Amino acid sequence: MNNPDHLATRSTGNGFRDAPAAARHFHLVGGGIASLAAAAFLIRDADVPGCDITIFEALDKPGGSLDGAGSPDEGYMVRGGRMLESKYLCTYDLFDSIPTLDGRSSVTKEIFDWNQTIRTSSKARLVRNGRRETAPPYELAERHVLTLGRLSIEPEALLGDSRISEHFEPDFFETNFWFMWCTTFAFQPWHSAVEFRRYLLRFAHMTSGFNQLHGIMRTVYNQHDSMVRPLRKWLDEHGVRFRANTRVVDLRYDESGELNRIAGIVCEHENRRVEIPVDEEDKVIVTLGSMTAGSSLGGTNRPAGFDHGDSSGAWALWKNIASGRAEFGHPSVFADHVDESRWLSFTATLHDPTLFRLIRDLTGNVPGEGGLITFPQSNWLASIVLPHQPHFIGQPKDVEVLWGYGLFVDRPGNFVGKPMADCTGREIMTELLGHLHVHEDAPRILDDAICIPCLMPFITSQFLRRKPGDRPQVVPEGWANLAFVGQFCELPNDVVFTVEYSVRTAQTAVYTLLDLDRSAPAVYKGQHDLRVVYGALSALRNPLRNQ
Repeated sequence: MNNPDHLATRSTGNGFRDAPAAARHFHLVGGGIASLAAAAFLIRDADVPGCDITIFEALDKPGGSLDGAGSPDEGYMVRGGRMLESKYLCTYDLFDSIPTLDGRSSVTKEIFDWNQTIRTSSKARLVRNGRRETAPPYELAERHVLTLGRLSIEPEALLGDSRISEHFEPDFFETNFWFMWCTTFAFQPWHSAVEFRRYLLRFAHMTSGFNQLHGIMRTVYNQHDSMVRPLRKWLDEHGVRFRANTRVVDLRYDESGELNRIAGIVCEHENRRVEIPVDEEDKVIVTLGSMTAGSSLGGTNRPAGFDHGDSSGAWALWKNIASGRAEFGHPSVFADHVDESRWLSFTATLHDPTLFRLIRDLTGNVPGEGGLITFPQSNWLASIVLPHQPHFIGQPKDVEVLWGYGLFVDRPGNFVGKPMADCTGREIMTELLGHLHVHEDAPRILDDAICIPCLMPFITSQFLRRKPGDRPQVVPEGWANLAFVGQFCELPNDVVFTVEYSVRTAQTAVYTLLDLDRSAPAVYKGQHDLRVVYGALSALRNPLRNQ
């Protein structure tokens, strides 16, 4: 007897079931937010059946850098959290179509409703000597403001691959403006002046309230629970197929036609190598690189260590396919300078309310309201966030979670005397308590805390100095069925290290590959609004520091 299901599919002979023989199939490499978004746009805007979409992911779950896991007994862990703001038009366009896990509203509506309830308004953006500084002045000199203005109007081509530090005198990097800017966005003085310029323009509308984090938006829970899980559920319901623990290592090409095309995808799955054929009408969307590749976790009594490997294979794949193909970019620019791109985050799980109470009393903010708290006197340039609780779905009421990070992981701490990268979770908490001037309650807090450090070698690799062509176009010239998405392909005007950039690349890839009569929402350009420019300039100049 014929089996209709069997006849409707084609087999590659390697254990993978592929799409219906008469259908186009869409192969998405990488299971981060860019691939998940691309799958959603294919279904929503191109009427592609979900069963014709396969997502290949080297790890055992989707979400990429938007992760979140753990338990109250073993400790919760998030490698980081991406801040949102109202002008992330692609992100909100996508999630307006995605129901929350409980089905009560869309994810976008939930985010906006939540941020109407709890507005970010920091009363302690900086903490020095154990005291909060409310709305700290930027401390900029006139020459600093003039340089910021010059960078804002100077074309990117003139900046080349220069560093931020090449445009400012050393005292700029001791101003409150820099302390707040670099810790909000994770910039270092040696990072790309072009990326710094893009951020100045992209967030010009937030400059006037930047010292209190006005305009910053958050999700109800961590972003894995609030964004990735609802999106994954929606994709599952539409039949999208996920191939977990499947590492893509190379692509095969057909360069015999007028346009080049991808003809095969080489994977490693269950300790064997297989090749997935890509038919004439199929499309391939590849997430390039990974800012959380090689992440290593420590524990309360164990440092994170330094992992030179990359279990996801994201960098190795990009290097393989870019060899001899300039249109695929130059991955070594971003992957081979980990001393300039690494830092360490930590997540603390607390069963005792003492620390949260002390920080609330110090800052004047309830959890979820204050945002990032930075310690400018910290040798690590450490910052922490007390998110609204619970931060994880299912988190018990008597458990609290905070997150923090340090930009200078090789410098000895002020209180523990060791580089942050060599510290256990307990030692990191000891350093934090020192900056908070917590003494009497410190032993009880330390004995209660579960603190998991996470060292990330590539976390700001997207900020490294680059030249035109180092990041490939979303749809590379000369290719018929290939697109790139994620943080390491090129989109004009928008800024990397954001959910918005990943979603925008996904939307652009889908619309361009399928030649749809649609386009992603335009990047908001507040620098063209005189009111925004005046507000930003007034904030930067008021009050000016003495020369």
